[in-house]
Amino acid sequence: MSLRTRLLLALLATSVVTLGVAALALLQPLQQRLDRQSRDSVEAVSRATRPALQTALARSGGTVDFTVGEILRTLAQRADARVGLFNATPTNLYPEGGITDPNVGDLRQVVVSNQTQSSASKDGPGVAVVLRPSARGIANGDLSADAQFRILVVRKSEPGGSAVDTVRSAFLTAAVIGLGVALLLGIALSTGLSRRLGRLRRSALALARDGVNAPPPPVDHGADEVGDLARALASMQQALRRQEEARRAFVATASHELRTPLTSLSGNLELLLEDLDAGHLDAEEAGAVLRGGQQQLRRLANLASELLDLSRLDAGVELRREPVEVGELCRAVAAEFALRARDRAVDVEVVPPTGPVWAAGDPGAVARVARILIDNALRFSPAGATIRVAAEYHGDRATLEVVDRGPGVPAEERDLIFERFQRGTRTGGEGGFGLGLAIGRELARRLDGELELAPAPPGGGARFVLTLPIEMPRGSGEGEDVGSEDAAGDAPAEAPSMPRRM
Repeated sequence: MSLRTRLLLALLATSVVTLGVAALALLQPLQQRLDRQSRDSVEAVSRATRPALQTALARSGGTVDFTVGEILRTLAQRADARVGLFNATPTNLYPEGGITDPNVGDLRQVVVSNQTQSSASKDGPGVAVVLRPSARGIANGDLSADAQFRILVVRKSEPGGSAVDTVRSAFLTAAVIGLGVALLLGIALSTGLSRRLGRLRRSALALARDGVNAPPPPVDHGADEVGDLARALASMQQALRRQEEARRAFVATASHELRTPLTSLSGNLELLLEDLDAGHLDAEEAGAVLRGGQQQLRRLANLASELLDLSRLDAGVELRREPVEVGELCRAVAAEFALRARDRAVDVEVVPPTGPVWAAGDPGAVARVARILIDNALRFSPAGATIRVAAEYHGDRATLEVVDRGPGVPAEERDLIFERFQRGTRTGGEGGFGLGLAIGRELARRLDGELELAPAPPGGGARFVLTLPIEMPRGSGEGEDVGSEDAAGDAPAEAPSMPRRM
């Protein structure tokens, strides 16, 4: 059974059950209430007519003359009822009234009790009212003195029937119309829903069959779950396409980047072997060859490290969270690049803060981000330039800032360079896989921080800022004052020992 058929059946079943429950809850209580109101109204009219009818019967000697008959006919019209006049036998003294089967028990009970009694038969519910009762006959238990009293029986012709029939007819009409409208709405709703789901099904099958080359799913602007599903499917397909493009770019870049150092290493080793075999090895030339090989091995090691970091991030390896002194970490990481910076004639300047700069994070992860930023700055800084590394507080955050004097990053590439396997256009021929900044940003966000490209410094270049939450070591007593600097960046007077914003 299709989804459309199930929806239609469910909607119709719900409508039928709702209408059935409404009928049971409405029609039966309505019938009972109308019957009660009818009986009350008949009783009230009968009691109101009793004085005039007793007077007329007294004048006529207990017979039904014109006056009595007129009173009875008027009563029947006012109460919209059947009227009967009986004695205790009971004998019908007014057959024109339409009551043919009085309940003898009801008649005797009304005479004995001298009270108005309910009276019911196939003619419908009503009341029995005693007229001129004989106190002597009642006291002696003798009900044969029928000349001393008369019994007025008034029964509603159709107690509540016409009103209930009208309501029932209107209800059935409304139910038929409601079911028709529900059916039409169900057809429209199920048709539209099944059509939209069918498009999504075809798109999903095409995506499974053709992969990222499948045509994109149709645009669905519906503000419901199906629309959300369509947009999620389109977003997923776009993400898969981006990942596939990144994978292809990575394969192309990796093949180039790996071929270059491997070819260089292979050539250098062949040269060394030829010199060794010939027996005239030049030490200076061999040293140059080995230094070149060492540089190529460094590139391969850097690639392996980046791929390892990337796999750990994708695996969701948990990072530690503890106080990290960012200033000391900057000095330690910058010292690792001293030899490389000297070879490139670039100066790495670590700006000493006025005091410890504490941040919350994983020491290894923070050091990894610092290495990525300094390595990136060394790649693009020209000879004679200075790379500035500074740790400081900015408000309630601790920052690590790396500023270089390289070619900078165009405005349209500010977000691109943080994506995996994406590189800017101003690389100056420097190799790379486009993974460093992507790894750095993911690590920063895993540490509840952020890595971003800040506005370029005066004179050009690039400025990358790592922002981390502040966490003081236990027992330092300085946690309450961190981040309370004034707008100018100076520490407040009550906490002169806190580091100032640089």
